[in-house]
Formats: sequence, C-alpha cells, structure tokens
Amino acid sequence: MKVAWYSKKWIIVVLHMLSWLFIFALPFLIRTNSNDQHRPGPEEGFLYFYIVTRFLWVGFFYLNAHYLFKKFLNRKSYWLYIISQFLVLFIISILSNLCFNIFVKDSVYDVANFLVYNIFTYFFILAASTAYKVVLDKIKSDKLSRERENENLKTELSFLRSQVSPHFMFNVLNNMVALARKQSDQLEPSLIKLSSLMRYMLYETDDDKVLLEKEVEYVKSYIDLQQLRFGKNVKVNVNIQNVDGGHEIEPMLLIPFVENAFKHGTGLIECAQIDIEMSVKNNILYFSARNKYNEQSNEVKDKTSGIGLTNVKRRLNLLYGNNHSLLINRKDNWFTVSLQLNLH
Repeated sequence: MKVAWYSKKWIIVVLHMLSWLFIFALPFLIRTNSNDQHRPGPEEGFLYFYIVTRFLWVGFFYLNAHYLFKKFLNRKSYWLYIISQFLVLFIISILSNLCFNIFVKDSVYDVANFLVYNIFTYFFILAASTAYKVVLDKIKSDKLSRERENENLKTELSFLRSQVSPHFMFNVLNNMVALARKQSDQLEPSLIKLSSLMRYMLYETDDDKVLLEKEVEYVKSYIDLQQLRFGKNVKVNVNIQNVDGGHEIEPMLLIPFVENAFKHGTGLIECAQIDIEMSVKNNILYFSARNKYNEQSNEVKDKTSGIGLTNVKRRLNLLYGNNHSLLINRKDNWFTVSLQLNLH
C-alpha cells in the first residue's frame, strides 16, 4: 500500500524541526525594543544558554507525549502524573542552573526568576504535548479502525462471493439432472455451456473486477443453458447493447438477478416470459430483469429460496454504496429488478 507523503518518517522529522525552530525563534521575531526583559539577553553567554535550554523543553515535550501520558494518564493515575510533572520541572530547573553556570559566569542563577519566566513555557509545552499525543492516538485509532473495517469488508466480500458459485452451481446441476432424465439431445450442448460457465468461475472471478464483456458472456451462457432446458415453455427476450467499452464490474454480480428470474418465472405460469435488458450510457450500466410470476407458486419457492438476491444486495451496498440504484417492483404479476450502476 502506498504511503502518503506526509506519513513518511523523514517528512515528519523535518516538520517537527521546522516547528521547533519557529517556536523558539519567536522571541527574536516579535521583540520590539532592546529593553524587553522577556527575551534572551544580547550577551553571547545568554544566547548559548537560551539555545541549550530549549532542548530541555523539547525533551520534556516528547517525554510527556510518549512516556508520561501513556504511563499515567492512560492508566488514570492522575496523582502520579502530577507528581511526575513536578519532578520533571525540578529536573529542568537543576539542568538550567547547570547550563547557566557554564555559559553565564558573571551572573547568579535565580530559581524564582526561572519559574517566573518559564512558567508560561512549561504550560504551553505541556498543553501542546498533551494535545499532540491525543491527536496522534486518535489518528492511530482511526487508521486501525479503517484497517479492521477494510479487512472485515474483504472477508465478508470473499464470503459472499464464495456463496454465489455453490448456490448457482446447485441450480445448474439440477438442470442437468432434469435433461438427463428426459434423455434429451440437449444434454451435450448443455454440458459444453456448463464447462464454459465453470471456466469463468474458476479462472476469472478471483479478481476484484472483470471486464463487463466477460460478465455479459457469462450471463448469455447461463441464459442459453436455461433456454436449452425450458425450450418453448418460456419466452425469453434478451436485449444487450453497448457493453464493449472496456468497463469493469464486480464478477458474478448480475447473474443472481437472471437466476432469480428463471427460478420464479417458470413453472405453473401461463405464458411464461422473461425479459433481460442491458446497456451502458455515459459510464452508467442500465440493467433490468423481469419475469411473470404466480403468486401462489412463488410462496412455496420463497420459503426455500436461496441467498441470491439478499447476497447481491449486500455486495452492491458494500462495493458501490451510493454509486448504484436498485429497484425491485411487483405489479400485475410481473416481478421487475432495475439496476443502475456507475462504472466510472
């Protein structure tokens, strides 16, 4: 997975260094006159003292963010955290005294002055460090949550896709059994069609996306297989246009609608008819499958219905979200499924 440029370690280090450089250069950038008592003195010793002690505050920032916060606040040991802050401030004062004696030899170090001039710095660094740690933990938590969600999504999609093939093959094999019992001459061409379907399922559907043309060929093979079974008992109208534009689609996504049409559009139905239409316009796939159905016979079928439509609805929601529209309508003994899918 490609790492965003702002997540690279060297970029983070550079940004931190620039931030510290800007923060500790502020007293020099905003001073207005030479009598400002809150800026480092003009003497060389004071300047060195100022620069060295800034590293103490930088160390406090990362100590609080990466150790004290995690060690005490995350465990709700508030009193230990407060004590640790006093201890850190005391240590910084001792080290500041040592640095002062090294670089500023003609002056006396005053602890009271240290507290007065650095109390704002202390609270600023403490607040910034705590906010930095909270934001950092939130970013890590959100990233982990997204990774878990993606893994769960991949697992669920793999499971849903694995359900399609056995469910579909079960119905196709039932068709083969029916033809064998009739000793039909259509058994051999049906087996050839079946081998084509199995080849697609075995070698094409492992990819996240397949060419729409291949999915359409698969649908056509399935329709041909069903027509071999039902013959003139079911009128099948297929109208497929403009699907050769190099578009891609999730494999095995359309077949449940066609399968459902044959499942509920055959049997004890007068003048059984199934209409399949598909076209692509402006990167939008328009697909519809409709079939006549018998209310009474479908009540029995619904009780033993498989996972087809429920499965494909879930897959559409997971993969395409708001980039699809699915309408299911029952009216005047016609069952219609209409799908619009953004292929861009």
